[in-house]
Amino acid sequence: MKVLAKSPWAVHFNCNSCNGCDIEFLACLTPLYDLERFGVLHIGNPKHADILVVTGSVNHRNARVLENVYIQVPDPKVVVAIGVCTSTGGIFADCYNILGGIDKVIPVDVFVPGCPPRPEAIIDGMVQSLAKLEAKRAGKKVEPARKPTFTFRPPAEAEAPVTPSPAGSAGRGGKE
Repeated sequence: MKVLAKSPWAVHFNCNSCNGCDIEFLACLTPLYDLERFGVLHIGNPKHADILVVTGSVNHRNARVLENVYIQVPDPKVVVAIGVCTSTGGIFADCYNILGGIDKVIPVDVFVPGCPPRPEAIIDGMVQSLAKLEAKRAGKKVEPARKPTFTFRPPAEAEAPVTPSPAGSAGRGGKE
């Protein structure tokens, strides 16, 4: 990866989440993981940002706000979606007010899967976003990220299901 002419600045927006992804993203900013070694700085104003980091699932009430924050980030910009909720709605997907992933509202450049994703995965996603940001600055066309597919399978029962004994039996498997 070439050295960027300007250190990218990232603004974080939480749509609607359990805050697990937010905690892991903030862990990336600590000296232990040190996201700043790649030149990425966390800022609070979208008008100064190059990267929009989004956590949580989008709902009817915050879709307009998310779109507004996206518009405020100047071009060229990159969107990083952290966690399962940003791609499918996650554990909130069946709620009446959830639209699903944030890609229904804004285009996403990098999806970081996990619930919550580990800081190493978030840093990997941020490095991918730096490459996409550099390509956009060079005027190249960058395709939006493919949405990861997730399937939920409930855990298998640890024990066999309990079936009621027929009426008149001795119960507990004894003989009559």
